[in-house]
Amino acid sequence: MRSIWNGSISFGLVTIPIKMYSASEDRRLSLDMLDSHDHARIRYKRINEDTGKEVEWKDIVKGYKKGDNYIILEEEDFEQANVVKSKTLEIEAFVNQDEVADVLFKKPYFLEPQKEGGKSYNLLRDALKKTKKLGLATFVMRQKENLSLIGVYNDILVLNVIRFSDEIRDGAELKLPKTKVSKKEVDMALSLIEQYTEKFDFGKYKDIYNDQLMKIIESKTSGKKLEKTKFDRETTPAKDLMAQLKASLEKKKKAS
Repeated sequence: MRSIWNGSISFGLVTIPIKMYSASEDRRLSLDMLDSHDHARIRYKRINEDTGKEVEWKDIVKGYKKGDNYIILEEEDFEQANVVKSKTLEIEAFVNQDEVADVLFKKPYFLEPQKEGGKSYNLLRDALKKTKKLGLATFVMRQKENLSLIGVYNDILVLNVIRFSDEIRDGAELKLPKTKVSKKEVDMALSLIEQYTEKFDFGKYKDIYNDQLMKIIESKTSGKKLEKTKFDRETTPAKDLMAQLKASLEKKKKAS
């Protein structure tokens, strides 16, 4: 793995030099965009609006429009905007794991200690495991300030980039039903949830969509036609809710 950010974690007066690695990868099939007429690849070009000519990456700069002109920003300008946060993951507070809503999480990164940082790395890791808390930190990467939570996964310190509050849309416009649910229906649903509750096994769940897509690709390659799968699941009517809950419980009991 290649590190994507080098710097340090700091909490109080303790500083831990670290390297950051992406902890996840995209498993989607690599598909090219083609012209439907002759299947030639579609390529995107960086075109100068005034000349209509293609511009090479080395000749592209970033600018902020102010009035009728652009203020050009160099790489050092981005670092100077906040030198500390470009190099430091400063833990500003610790929060309980169960206080963080899942909707906030964006992307995980592994943190690895650099030389001389091993003991302090282990100290933070063990303390977070024992307290079941997460370190709340901010840092700058790729010209963007990030809010993050530092926790532990498989004895590795993991940083999860999370969303700022203003990045979460207000759900007030959603049309949510006001239909009342009876106590008997809730109790039945709780029983069903209990029946389906099991210890979380991360390795049990696989992304099978890519495999199924590859089967379609292979069948097209060989000229065979796969049978189309039809799927049409209807919403359970309110009057049938109890019956469906009971049937679900019976089905689970038989499967067990």
